[in-house]
Amino acid sequence: MTTLTLPPLSFAARRSRISGVIRRDFAALRRSPIRMFEILFWPTIELLLWGFVTLFLRTQQVPFVVAFLIGAVLLWQVLQKASNEISLAFLEDIWARNLLNVQVSPLSSVEYLIGLMLFSLGKVVFAVAVMAGLALALYGFGVTSLGVGLVPFMGVLLLLGWSLGLIGIAAVLRFGENAQVIAWSLVFFVQPLAGIFYPLSVLPEPVRAVAWFLPASHVFEGMRTVMSGGALPWDRMAWALGLNAVYLAGALAVFGWALNYARRHGRLSRFGD
Repeated sequence: MTTLTLPPLSFAARRSRISGVIRRDFAALRRSPIRMFEILFWPTIELLLWGFVTLFLRTQQVPFVVAFLIGAVLLWQVLQKASNEISLAFLEDIWARNLLNVQVSPLSSVEYLIGLMLFSLGKVVFAVAVMAGLALALYGFGVTSLGVGLVPFMGVLLLLGWSLGLIGIAAVLRFGENAQVIAWSLVFFVQPLAGIFYPLSVLPEPVRAVAWFLPASHVFEGMRTVMSGGALPWDRMAWALGLNAVYLAGALAVFGWALNYARRHGRLSRFGD
C-alpha cells in the first residue's frame, strides 16, 4: 500500500518496483529446487571436468596449467551465467505468459531490466562462490591468487554478459520465440575469440584483430599475466571497460528498438501461445 502513495517517478517508487522484480524472481527460484539445481549443476560439472584434466596435465609436469585452466573456468562462468541468466529470466516471463502483464504494469522497461540484472548478479555471485569453494577444496586453487584483478575481471565480464543477454532478448522480441536459441547460444560465439583456455597469440592474425575489440579477451589475457607474476594490465582493463560502455549502450538501443517493434506489431500478446 505504501508504494501506491509514492510519486510514480520518484526514486523510492522506482526502487520499490525494481525490488519487486527481484523478489518475484527470488520467490520463483526459492520454490523450485530444480532451478536451484540448474544454477550449480553445469558449472560444477565443468569445474570437475577441467579440474581432472589439469590434474592429469600436472602429472605430465606441464607448468601453470592447473591455475590457468581453473581460473579460466571460474571467470568463464561469470560471463556465461551473466548472459544466460538475464535471458532465462526474460524467457520465463514468455513461457509463463506473463510478459504482457509486465509490459502493462507501472514497471518501466528500464526498471524491469535493472531488476533482471541485479537478480542475475546475485545468482552469478552465488554460483561462483560455490565453485570457488570447490576449486579450493578439490584442487587447492584460491581465487585470491588473482589479487585485486578479480574485481575488474568480474566487472568487465558481467557487463559483457549483460550486453549479450540483451541482444538475445532483442532477437526474441523481433523474430519471435523461435529465436530463443540465440539467447541461449550467443555467449558461446564469444568463447573461441576470448582466449579463455589459450593465449590470443595462437589465433590467426585477422581473428586476433577482432579479438582485440572483445572485452573478454583482455580479461583472460590479464588473468594469465597476473597469475604468471606480472602486474595487472590496467590499460587493457580501461580499454575493455570502454568497449563495454559502447556495447552496453548499443545493446540497450537494440533492445529498445526491438521492444517498440514488438509493441507496434502486436507481438507481445502472442508470446507464449
